[in-house]
Amino acid sequence: MASHNLAQSPHSSKSPVSKTGVLTIHGFGVRVRMQSGHLEIEDGVAMDRRKIRLARVGHRLRRLVCLSDDGVVSLAALKWLAAQDASFVLLERNGKVQCVTGPVRPSEARLRRSQALAAGNGVGLEIARTLIDAKLIGEERVLREQLNSPTAADVISGFRQKLASAETFDAIRIEEANAAGAYFREWRLIPVMWPKADIKKIPDHWRFAGSRQSPLSGGPRLAVTPVHAVLNYCFALLQAETRLCLSALGLDPGLGIGLHTDTANRDSLALDVLEPIRPEVETWLLNWISSEPLRRSDFFETGTGNCRLVSGLCKKLSDTCSVWRKLATPWAEHVARELWSSTPGKRTRALAIRSNKREVKGSVQEAKQTRPEHVCRGCGKKIRIGRSHCGQCAVENATQRLTDAAAIGRLVSHTPEARAKQSATRRRHARACSEWDPSTQPAWLTEDVYRHKVVPLLSALSTSKIAAAIGVSRGYAGRIREGYRPHPRHWRALAKLVGTSDDRLIGQAPGLSN
Repeated sequence: MASHNLAQSPHSSKSPVSKTGVLTIHGFGVRVRMQSGHLEIEDGVAMDRRKIRLARVGHRLRRLVCLSDDGVVSLAALKWLAAQDASFVLLERNGKVQCVTGPVRPSEARLRRSQALAAGNGVGLEIARTLIDAKLIGEERVLREQLNSPTAADVISGFRQKLASAETFDAIRIEEANAAGAYFREWRLIPVMWPKADIKKIPDHWRFAGSRQSPLSGGPRLAVTPVHAVLNYCFALLQAETRLCLSALGLDPGLGIGLHTDTANRDSLALDVLEPIRPEVETWLLNWISSEPLRRSDFFETGTGNCRLVSGLCKKLSDTCSVWRKLATPWAEHVARELWSSTPGKRTRALAIRSNKREVKGSVQEAKQTRPEHVCRGCGKKIRIGRSHCGQCAVENATQRLTDAAAIGRLVSHTPEARAKQSATRRRHARACSEWDPSTQPAWLTEDVYRHKVVPLLSALSTSKIAAAIGVSRGYAGRIREGYRPHPRHWRALAKLVGTSDDRLIGQAPGLSN
């Protein structure tokens, strides 16, 4: 007989890579290296660390997102990722893209030359006009459908009409900036839901979406509210995906077409191309905060007031990479086609750049489904979809509703009108009792007959029938139904209500005979 059980593997059989092909790592001392032909990843904090080994076959990894600035990534690991058509993305939680590496196509000199000349030959101006026009259309749709602000939507439509006459990049930027100001003014007072248990734990300004302009930076960076912190992080994911799309098409993500000024360490072309997709990200976020509460445990505030995301929420948001990639791809291809069409010799590559319309179809719906877990609106605990509260909070809410209803009833019963009505009812019943003549009571209807023959049958009747038969309230009728002895003037009506007759009870009552 075996004395010991077989040792179980400490590793979970569940793949650490999400269904969208994204793996997010964080912590201190992060290591990404090759070990025995596997990509070995180690991350975590203190004793809460994990080690992941991915083989070259069946790993389904497409994006390795790193949120740490402490660790080592080997050249062999980067080569492994490139060979597997996977990308490495280094992000900060405040929405800044530090580094993006991924598979790229060989550089085409004519395409790069066309890209460099686009800002001065008019091609870049038309591309910029198209991108901003699509962005303003998206913002107008958000205002009309999501925020129910037709007046602001009309303002955006007015700025959009002026784009057709804009002859310089500065004119396009001015119209876009004015539209953005009118657009985000409607965001400031959007309420944000929080679990009841978290309300006292959050700053007051976290209860609303707040201004897009942070008081810490004068711009969108260093957000001070959770909504804009989430928006910044998602825009960083979008920027990384757009950069990868442009690189795969042979374009330089850092060489803009004139809409964003070329500066050091800035993906100017990627920022140009992602402009039409921003309203899609904002629509997704608005759908989320309008239907799900945020959790205090997913955010923290720095000493300066900057709102930051915790690693768990960043992992959830990173799973949206595939959605933003599908939305960015057709716009990157549009820019590439326009640049190829401007090359001399009429030798274009428009047909070589495939259309991803089939891939884009349904991506917005996929974005709506990609959101953090469904949580209880009372305590923030994770619950099943279709419920609004966990079991404990549901019981507490029901008890509170009953208590509130009782309190309201007491308040209503203490109004002058209610007290006057109660007094009139008491006087009417007191007068009826004093005017009642006991001699009108049938001889057979004694107290013993009522107690033993009538009361047991009353329990089968509803309180509304008893109340209607003798002209009392339903509360008083309920007490009678439970065995309370009413005034004798009601006995005869109650005996008739339960279906008894004088003939049936004569002779059954004590002291009477047929």
